[in-house]
Amino acid sequence: METAVVVGDGRVVEPVRFVALGDSLTEGVGDPVAGGWRGWAALLAGALAPPEAGVEFTNLARSGALSGDLRTEQLPAALALRPGMAAVLVGGNDTLRAGFDIGRTARELDAVLGELSGSGALLLTACLPDPGALLRLPRPLARPLARRMRAVNTVVHALSVRHRAVHLHVAELPWVAKRHLLSVDRLHPSTEGHHLIARGFHALIAETGRPLGDAPATQPAEPPPGTAADLWWMATRGTSWVVDRSTDLLPGLLALAAGETAARLRGATARYDEQMARAADAALASLGPGGTTEPVAPARLPGIPDLPGQAVPGL
Repeated sequence: METAVVVGDGRVVEPVRFVALGDSLTEGVGDPVAGGWRGWAALLAGALAPPEAGVEFTNLARSGALSGDLRTEQLPAALALRPGMAAVLVGGNDTLRAGFDIGRTARELDAVLGELSGSGALLLTACLPDPGALLRLPRPLARPLARRMRAVNTVVHALSVRHRAVHLHVAELPWVAKRHLLSVDRLHPSTEGHHLIARGFHALIAETGRPLGDAPATQPAEPPPGTAADLWWMATRGTSWVVDRSTDLLPGLLALAAGETAARLRGATARYDEQMARAADAALASLGPGGTTEPVAPARLPGIPDLPGQAVPGL
């Protein structure tokens, strides 16, 4: 564990305590290293403090986590670590469940962000890309997933303002157009994609005036895995990951496809879009004073094309 140090001018410098909460994206899936995954949060951690300060980094994220899992499982562990900075990225798995409820997702996420912000942590949040678009699913599956993801991102945008988070528009990355940013499973960032997310957060945190180390590298030091390595991963770990997710995702996805097909035949898809948008607004309104649906305006990040985001003013 890092300890406070006295630097040359007599100042006592405390290490930065950084905790990451989330699902497989923050766990680091898609960025393999010896012994497991690395990911954007670990890449960012090494750049969150000048060399004399140091960083204590704990990654609590786990594959498949829902917003409710962050509140009941990851949040208590995070608070016990007394972080000065906490990343909270979640919501993609919520959209893939048959029992998706944007109101519940909003309440869980608001509770997590509120507890961490109340403890004094600087929050990092991000809106997420549509999984249906990443996987290029057929329209009956892609449209309801996109509808749900828009609702989750509406909530994340508003709660980022409510809790004064540093918010990165990860959803706006050209994931589909620039295939090399995605891993072999087409759902998680590649090593290069994880580097890009880390650099995006670093640029936004720097705008708050906090002392930081050098930005994460533009390109990974490691060469990308070759075709043989990708095929081996899919045949071993990748296949087991898909099977594990399919046991709870597939029935719900099939139900979504059936419902969307029926709605399309009735000409009701636009109405469903409107209903979900209203549900997201109602979920935010139910949170009480301080809730807002004000969007977080995009801002171009220096040296990172096509990746908008914003550090909420006043930090």
